[in-house]
Amino acid sequence: MDVDLRKLRYFVAVAEELHFGRAAERLHIAQPVLSRQIRALEHELGAQLFARTKRSTELTAAGRQLLDDARPLLSSAEALKRRVAQAARGPRTFTIGFMPGITVTPAVRAFEALRPDLEVEVLRTTTFDQVQVLYDGRADVSVVRLPVEQRGLSIRPLFEEPRLAMLPADHRLAGKPSLDIGDLADEHLMQHPDQVPEWRDIAVELRSSRSRRFSEMTSVEEKLEHVASGRGVSILPLSVARFYQRADVSAVPVNDIALNKVCLAWLASRRSRSIQEFAALAGTVDWTMTR
Repeated sequence: MDVDLRKLRYFVAVAEELHFGRAAERLHIAQPVLSRQIRALEHELGAQLFARTKRSTELTAAGRQLLDDARPLLSSAEALKRRVAQAARGPRTFTIGFMPGITVTPAVRAFEALRPDLEVEVLRTTTFDQVQVLYDGRADVSVVRLPVEQRGLSIRPLFEEPRLAMLPADHRLAGKPSLDIGDLADEHLMQHPDQVPEWRDIAVELRSSRSRRFSEMTSVEEKLEHVASGRGVSILPLSVARFYQRADVSAVPVNDIALNKVCLAWLASRRSRSIQEFAALAGTVDWTMTR
């Protein structure tokens, strides 16, 4: 049985919205059409994907499994279209994704000298899409900050760097030579706690009934605006803290948290010569400009 990618896209929209009406609006189709397509997909797969009542729509166990598998499949299909279109256009391009604070210029220049037949491009990524750009074909390789989901990826370590607490300039700890993560136990963290597990272990607000919602901010600029306004603190790698210096935010080294690990990542399924050459070259590049 061949699975229709269009039906999978419809399914993912409903699974993410958990509402047929909103999903139909997002897809720009009529809701009855969407419902028929989902029923047809359930019939093809021989499994119920959604449990629907008058008040709610929830994924079944089969639906959760399909969502896990459908997202990378759709990304791979999108990547295939991008690479074929790119090959048809010419000249060949090679795209390097990179996270804020990381300088990829030395690697770009070295690779351009090695492969003058390629047009090298760069793509700024975020915590939320630093790996996704590989799956959907926007980048050939990506310089990522761990942790990332490594399933299906090849990873090559590049360097490690300390992390700093970003505090309002008038904070009680601002200007200190260093601090321990325990000093921030009473603070609100302006990023998801999973990014700083050491803080999660001691955070007072996570054990309080007054726990505040954690915003999924995609940019460093957003985080620092909130920090400067006194709404919380953030933990950033040294290179990012240096790149985004501002007078109303104080950066203080944190003694007892793990170093941030920076790695090169690419899809393990891709065997292209250019990726292998760049991966080998990246291990020889001086990344001190980043730090």
